[in-house]
Amino acid sequence: MGFIDKTPEGRYRAYFRDPSGKQRSKTFRTKKEASKFVTEIESAKSRGAYVAPNAGRVLFADHAAQWMATWNTEITTVARDTSIMRTHVLPQWGAHQLAKIDHLAVQAWVTELGRRRSRATVVEALRLTSGVLRSAVRNRLIPFNPADDVRAPRARRRDTDERIISRHDLRTLLLPAAPPRHRAIIATAAGAGLRWGEAAGLRLDALDLDRARLSVMRTVVEVGGRTEFKPFPKSKAGRRTVPLPSWLVPIIREHLDRWPSPPSGPVFANEVGAPLRRTLFRSRIWRPSLVRAGLLGDVAADGDRFRATWVDEEEIKHSENFDTEAAAVRHVARHQAGGLRFHDLRHSYATWLVDDGVPPNMVQRVMGHERATTTLDLYTRRTDNGDRILRALDDPEDDAPS
Repeated sequence: MGFIDKTPEGRYRAYFRDPSGKQRSKTFRTKKEASKFVTEIESAKSRGAYVAPNAGRVLFADHAAQWMATWNTEITTVARDTSIMRTHVLPQWGAHQLAKIDHLAVQAWVTELGRRRSRATVVEALRLTSGVLRSAVRNRLIPFNPADDVRAPRARRRDTDERIISRHDLRTLLLPAAPPRHRAIIATAAGAGLRWGEAAGLRLDALDLDRARLSVMRTVVEVGGRTEFKPFPKSKAGRRTVPLPSWLVPIIREHLDRWPSPPSGPVFANEVGAPLRRTLFRSRIWRPSLVRAGLLGDVAADGDRFRATWVDEEEIKHSENFDTEAAAVRHVARHQAGGLRFHDLRHSYATWLVDDGVPPNMVQRVMGHERATTTLDLYTRRTDNGDRILRALDDPEDDAPS
């Protein structure tokens, strides 16, 4: 049991023993404060919630480094989280003592960050901040997590959230506008609902064109500009077999005839036979293809030159003339805000299936989701096919009342 002693200076020193039995002390201005402290310490020890009084002096950055060293997640997740920690979390909290961080300060930071960054970035920054503080609680450095119940900004739906391409526009606009070498990976992602890494990691042993199907067996990950194969997909449900539509099979066959793939290499490789890099594909292939297809900005002949028209992030419209069409396309691809993403091909695939009446459990299986709610809530977006709704509501003519 702790006790209190008065010092020669007229203050009061509280003596107590920590759970290991080592005697410690802390000085207070009044006897009442010292008595309250001893009572709280004894109560915390009995509840197994003891926190050393000086433990909270540890800097956030120091404990964050220890916590991050214990991560055992995927390398892509580690790279993403390390970047967010370095860019957003440590500049804010790194020099703070753990015990000096309170709920109000964390909430104020999250609110301010939400004015400058996307909601997704804010949510990830808050998750990592809370993770460090939660670890500090578990390691008895602070008594509670001040990030608990901090509210992230609400998700606001915008016009650009509903990015779906129709099957007609895919086959008549986007695929013809894509470079021949990369047309097949776009078609395969759309026609089989593949994630980028699944499409980029496709090998010959996963293709069965005679039976019109492919197997998702592995994926490609990219970290720091380097790609490598991962011998399993995103989740257990991600290992699946997907039927191929009849229009897709000849596109893949033509690709293999023109650019043969070795058994150990990717079907959709770059010029040196290595897996495609997502970052380069987006800037050099994907977005220019959208511009040429008329799905992103606008490029039109203007005499012997080409006029590029685009809208920036502030929704301000711009126009500029270029000597070549290629230069105009590159400029629009680089500066036009928004636009269809490669992953939206997967969104579109799920939407097509659900809109055509494919049961959710079957859509879940070919999409490789663990739960059907993921399929319905995240990957099936707004559809413009109102005819199907009307057909379900209208009475057949032969059943109409006379």
